[in-house]
Amino acid sequence: MGLPKMKVFIKCLVRFRFLITSKKKTSDRIRSILQEYRDIGELMTKEQGEECTQVPKMRGVDEDMRAWSFYMILEHNVIVNRTMSMIVESLARNEEPKNLPVKDPKKDVMPSGSPGPEQLKAFCQSVEDHLKLVSGLSGLRGTLKTPHPIFGMLNAHGWHCMFCLHLELHLSQAKRVLDGVRGR
Repeated sequence: MGLPKMKVFIKCLVRFRFLITSKKKTSDRIRSILQEYRDIGELMTKEQGEECTQVPKMRGVDEDMRAWSFYMILEHNVIVNRTMSMIVESLARNEEPKNLPVKDPKKDVMPSGSPGPEQLKAFCQSVEDHLKLVSGLSGLRGTLKTPHPIFGMLNAHGWHCMFCLHLELHLSQAKRVLDGVRGR
């Protein structure tokens, strides 16, 4: 299977996953992922959390994201989490998302030069805020749609699922960073 066909297949597979996954199941998975990030944060010293670690090529981790520290991963996730939450909320209200902080998904999601341990708290808060938001929204399916740069047009439910998928992708990266800073 050639690369373009593989990308189309993966895109279809992800969209099918979103289609068959419930809001509750997605929220439960996000809670589980949040705990895994907390666990990683507890295993690292401040110095380890700040240490940039090169990870191998990974699905969903762009080339310019492969040499991040744990705190950089968290800061990136905070930026993306808040943006996706704004999109979910707008779409659930059948409104076009406006005034999003991320205009360019390749540039506006990059962490600052030296994030620190405060990022774990900010990250946890961004995830908890998203879960609280979603729990108060009645319908995520059948809403307006807005484009995702890779997966095309998504409704509020698709963006909620994307929130989860994004956390999963960077959780794999965070686990590799943990292994790297602990010398495994």
